[in-house]
Amino acid sequence: MRYFFHIGYNGTNYHGWQRHPKVTTVQEVLEDKLRKVLKVPIGINGCGRTDAGVHASQYFFHTDIMLEWDYDLAFRLNKTLPANIAVFDILPMEQQHHARFDATQRTYDYFLHTYKDPFLNNLSSMYLSTNLRIDEMRKAVALLSEYKDYAAFCTSPAKYEHTICHVSDARLFTDAKGDKLRFQISANRFLSRMIRIIMGRILKVGRGESSVDEFESYLLDTTKPIDVIPAHPQGLYLSKIVYPYLDLAPRTEFLSVVENQGWER
Repeated sequence: MRYFFHIGYNGTNYHGWQRHPKVTTVQEVLEDKLRKVLKVPIGINGCGRTDAGVHASQYFFHTDIMLEWDYDLAFRLNKTLPANIAVFDILPMEQQHHARFDATQRTYDYFLHTYKDPFLNNLSSMYLSTNLRIDEMRKAVALLSEYKDYAAFCTSPAKYEHTICHVSDARLFTDAKGDKLRFQISANRFLSRMIRIIMGRILKVGRGESSVDEFESYLLDTTKPIDVIPAHPQGLYLSKIVYPYLDLAPRTEFLSVVENQGWER
């Protein structure tokens, strides 16, 4: 039978989601722990890839398990998994639904702070910038849903059949002091490092190193620019996945340190 696993993870100590040789990944750890608990080899399919150091406050993977169990599998997995990976729900599926290909919308959050804070280390990206032009940054963010080709915001556009992404929503929030920011974006798909590249461009607008018009020029021009510099990975979270048949609320306590800031739009 097919099962969807609803999980969250802190990606600080992992080289991304997807299994790779000679490095530790989230997929590898989950497959190994499932094999030890269920006593059979297990392969899993994730809802998407995350880069090294990137987190997921909501993530789904699916797997087919033919045997039955008479114990609380989620409880047993959480006991054996490291503290930075949590299983929230295990959902049986009547059909052969696919965790990656069936997803209709993905939402990411990017958190950053502009002063040194040891309690935000590896949970939010630190950029020691003062007097960011927040209004100009919001103007740039507002443009994202007006365009569809994101070739200029991708490290390797040539590897895709197309670089069209339908951004349904994009917002920039700040706390009351303006020294913590949260960029949130939702779309049907995302390209390689697309969000971190967008965030890097938005930061340049905020610092006065680039204009809103220049930011828009990258949305108009589908050629890959030379100076593609992604923002730091540790502030990025995959935070919401929506399926036609499944729309679970994220376990927001996973983000309590960075999320409870009284965000203002």
